[in-house]
Order: sequence, then C-alpha cells, then structure tokens
Amino acid sequence: MAFYGGIGAGARVFILFLLVIVLVLGGLIWFDYLGIINVKETLSPVFGLVGLNKQTPVKAVDDPLLLERERIKKKEDALSLKTEQLKKLENDLKKKEDELNQKMEKVAEEQKAIAEKEKSFNERVKAFENRRVNLVQNSKYLVGMPPDKAVAILLKMDDQDIIDTFRITEEEAAKAGEMSLVSYWLSLMPPERAAELERKMARKPNT
Repeated sequence: MAFYGGIGAGARVFILFLLVIVLVLGGLIWFDYLGIINVKETLSPVFGLVGLNKQTPVKAVDDPLLLERERIKKKEDALSLKTEQLKKLENDLKKKEDELNQKMEKVAEEQKAIAEKEKSFNERVKAFENRRVNLVQNSKYLVGMPPDKAVAILLKMDDQDIIDTFRITEEEAAKAGEMSLVSYWLSLMPPERAAELERKMARKPNT
C-alpha cells in the first residue's frame, strides 16, 4: 500500500491502461492461435489508422493448369532433345553401316578376284599337266615307230611342239637308262629345219 500511495493517480491509470492493452493483445494472439478469430482482419482498421496496412495478397494464378503446362513443356523439351540425340546417333550408325558395307563389297571383290586368279592358275596347271601327259604319250608312240615315220610326223608339227617332244623324249630315256633318239631324228630332218630346232633349243633350254 505504501508503494501505491507513493504513485500519483495519473500514473496508476497509465499503468493499468498498459496492463489492459497487454492482456488484450495476449488474448488476441491466443485466440488467433486457436483459430477463433483472425487478428489481421479484426485489427485491420486499427492498422490502417496507424499506417500499418496489411500486405496485399498475391494474386492467384489465373490459369490453374499453368504449373502442369510448364511441367509438360519441360518434358517436351527434354523429349525433343532426346529425339535429336537419337537421330544423330541413328545417322552415325547409318554412316558406319554404309562404310562397313563398302568395305565388305571391296573384300568380296578382292576374294572374287583371288578366286578367279586361283581358278586360272589351276586351269593352267591342269593344262600343263595334260599337255605333259600328251607329250609323254606321243613321245612313246614316236619312239616305238620306225625313225623315218617318226620324223615324218614330227616335221608336220610346229617347232615348239617338236622341241617339247624332244625334251620329254630325252627325260624319259634318261629315266629308263636308254639312249635318246632325238639326235637320230634330227639327223633325218632337213638340215635347215634341224639347225633351226637346235638353235631354239639352245636359246631356250628350259622352255
């Protein structure tokens, strides 16, 4: 009581006024927390008088599907980029496939050329073997004939065939350990033809 007695009436009224304001504000905050009242709306006139207007609410988006459209657009952009990447990859693969096909065609052509060369070589070998067989057989026929008849047949042949027959005859005679009739056949031929055959045989001993 001594404390209150020392304070003037005006001061007590002011303190009580502040206490009331604190209690009112505390009650409003508590009611706002409980959801009973909305303090901002309730006190908006007071805020307006003291210059504390409430904030302008953000204008709602006119298009409610705007966010969904933005999301779809991003997906479309990503899909478009992926499509371009796939197209580039497809073009690269097509280019590599074309290069591979060209290489395969080149290899096939080379294999075909090799096969043709091998076939041609085999045919030449076969022809040579067949010719040698025929020459050996002809040589045996001529050796078994009287020399004059054998020479008459030889003179109807061209020079290269005669030379090949002579060489086969000499080879077969050497294998059998016998004397070759080539020298005797040459002696029965006209001198000019015999000289020409000897000259060619000397010039091409391995023909």
